[in-house]
Amino acid sequence: MMHSTYKPGPEDFAPANVKGHSEQISRPSLSYWQDSWIRLKKNTRAIISLYIIIALAFFTLAGPYLWQVDPSLQDLNQISQPPSWPKTAILVGNYDRFDHVVIDDFPAEPEEYIEDIPPPENIRTFETATTQHVRLVWDPVEGAGGYNIYRNQRLPEGINDLGLPLGSTLAGNEVSYEDRLNLESRAYFYSIVSTDGFDESYQYKTIEVTPKLSITFDEAIDRGLIEADEERQLNSEIELEFHPFGTDYLGRDMLARLMEGARVSLFIGICAPLLFVLFGIIYGGLAGYTGGKIDEVMMRFADFVVALPFLLFMILFKIAFGIGPGESGIIPMLIALVLLSWPASARLVRGQVLQIREQGYIEAARLLGAKNNYIIIRHIIPNTMGVILVTLTFAVPVAIFTEAFLSFIGMGVAPPTPSWGSMSNEGVKTMLSHPHELIFPAAFISITVLAFNLLGDGLTEALDSRMRSRE
Repeated sequence: MMHSTYKPGPEDFAPANVKGHSEQISRPSLSYWQDSWIRLKKNTRAIISLYIIIALAFFTLAGPYLWQVDPSLQDLNQISQPPSWPKTAILVGNYDRFDHVVIDDFPAEPEEYIEDIPPPENIRTFETATTQHVRLVWDPVEGAGGYNIYRNQRLPEGINDLGLPLGSTLAGNEVSYEDRLNLESRAYFYSIVSTDGFDESYQYKTIEVTPKLSITFDEAIDRGLIEADEERQLNSEIELEFHPFGTDYLGRDMLARLMEGARVSLFIGICAPLLFVLFGIIYGGLAGYTGGKIDEVMMRFADFVVALPFLLFMILFKIAFGIGPGESGIIPMLIALVLLSWPASARLVRGQVLQIREQGYIEAARLLGAKNNYIIIRHIIPNTMGVILVTLTFAVPVAIFTEAFLSFIGMGVAPPTPSWGSMSNEGVKTMLSHPHELIFPAAFISITVLAFNLLGDGLTEALDSRMRSRE
């Protein structure tokens, strides 16, 4: 073995001269919330959901100021219209009574009964057909004691497929009819069948009529489309209101009602969770921090509240507030949600507090003389904020869906006050013929609930401090 005789001197322990050759590697110091936000931004679904929630808030708060249409204004000329581009209508005079056409030199009763009476010929419109009225005239038929008038939305395929029976004339020489029943600007097929006063003929004639969209002077003035002193010619075109989401069964603008309904639905869906989650935080935090018998008694009471039937208490609250059938029960619904929905958040916060209070830094704070108020404000609450935010984001869609369900069955918001649930209830009645009345409110409910759920999932992952060690 060789032994070195070299003895290190002071110069061997001098600092190395690395000026200009050093590379500083450092990681920026991030707070808990900064790190959580970075991880949340990596979750594409959560960020998209957050943007959707921001858009819904803008739709609810700023929408009515941008789309200034009265949600209660009824346009009976545009009932259950699907989404469409702006429309123009012709201006017509106010309604005047129709004097039916009666041929004086033609017998009102048949002189002899014919086995199969021929159908009327030369069926035509008396004047321009509009959505105000359709007036038909035809030539009289020998042997006819009257005429039955039918209306269909498609060409009839036989005598049993004539469509809706509109009415009849009571004499063979009365050869006109006026239709004013829920007319739209679409093709109608009018069929006229001769009768002998008792039985119908097996023959008929059909005419296709497409009424022009129209509006009267008085309606145009009432709706602010023209000024009262403005001179306009009959049959001149006038621009009608634009309904991008269509209209409902009373001709009310769907977009305006969705905005108004969003205020009701989101008011309940956000205010109720804020109140019962706040109460659950206080209740669960107190139970978990106190512990012992107090904790046991408080949590048994929470178990008792969980067992209470929500729908029964909703009915009792409506009775207590004097709200009868057909009236909106927004306040009873809000109270029922607050009083019966807090145990879930109380349990989560209690479990979190039980875990935090056993941590070493809590014990160290006590040994340094920290009082309970300081420990709760400085240590307990900040470390439970993650659970609180996640609980709140999951509570909001539950409250929105509860409001929609109660309004759908007639226990919550009642017409004419709009909410997404009550609008869905109204839309179910016409879903086969006018599906847009159900699709739009149901879509808003689904999108809102899904957005809050996905955001809650993203917050769960982002606020989990254990995720930091995995990255």
